[in-house]
Amino acid sequence: MLTCAPLTTPFGEMLLAADAHGLTHLCLPGETLDRTDLVRIAPADHPLLAEAARQVRAYLAGRLHTFDLPLALHGTPFRLRVWAELQTIPYGRTLSYGELAERLGSRARARAVGGAAHANPVAIIVPCHRLIGANGSLTGFGGGLPLKQALLDLERDHPGPERRP
Repeated sequence: MLTCAPLTTPFGEMLLAADAHGLTHLCLPGETLDRTDLVRIAPADHPLLAEAARQVRAYLAGRLHTFDLPLALHGTPFRLRVWAELQTIPYGRTLSYGELAERLGSRARARAVGGAAHANPVAIIVPCHRLIGANGSLTGFGGGLPLKQALLDLERDHPGPERRP
């Protein structure tokens, strides 16, 4: 069973979901969670969803640079490795799909990295928006390229303490 709660943001309605082990989903505007075992509640009625909502709002306001939430991610071993590696990309920085694939052992797996990033169930929290094309272009994002650009702009405009001059 998943417990889910809506999250209103400046970018539109998102949806947070959690199971007994941690946060399982952050659906971006326009994304849906097609499950029959969903229990819908208000975020305030679930401590983890309330904290996740607080952290996402703080991030979107430029006040939070690192998430601290228990995650319950389910995927193939490769996807789990990609999602773990995505979490090492510092706030305000980007990495190409090929560079991330190289970190995982083979630059030739860049396309597979893209597929894993696209399957990321907790976008923003696991920052797949920080992946870009080899030439610096924006490519693929579940929430759409305008949202990806907005998130990158947000991080550029609200640098973390390690990037302040």
